[in-house]
Amino acid sequence: MVKKLKITLMKSFIGRPEAQRRVLRGMGLGKVNKTVVLNDTPEIRGMIRKVDHLVAAVEVEESGK
Repeated sequence: MVKKLKITLMKSFIGRPEAQRRVLRGMGLGKVNKTVVLNDTPEIRGMIRKVDHLVAAVEVEESGK
């Protein structure tokens, strides 16, 4: 079973560098308080580290078949 990460944009990216904006849009975050659930991969972990001051991430364990 693949682990998931629940990521929420907590702060606006107005005034932030373009590289950080691209990372947020790449994760599907465009508005404050939007939440996305993504697979827990090294690439996504790296994206979270780049913008950790703007997002909140929580590990979720899906109980699915």
